[in-house]
Amino acid sequence: MKRVEIYTTRTCPYCIAAKELLIRKGIPFEETDVGADPMERQKMTQRANGGYTVPQIFIGGTPVGGCDELHALEAAGKLDPMLAE
Repeated sequence: MKRVEIYTTRTCPYCIAAKELLIRKGIPFEETDVGADPMERQKMTQRANGGYTVPQIFIGGTPVGGCDELHALEAAGKLDPMLAE
């Protein structure tokens, strides 16, 4: 399975919803809280091609967007194939 990274803040409802989907599917992920760390948020924004809202989700190092995009991939049946190595 490809590595999943998610940049979040503690109180963001979209971050919580994205993590819940990953947990429900049994997908391990690495979380970075950017709420109190401007340097990490800047790194996230650069990696996400200018995306500055949270969550920002990366699968195998590729930015896939936020919560809505993650749920859209799941609804379209594209998330599991994207995760496969």
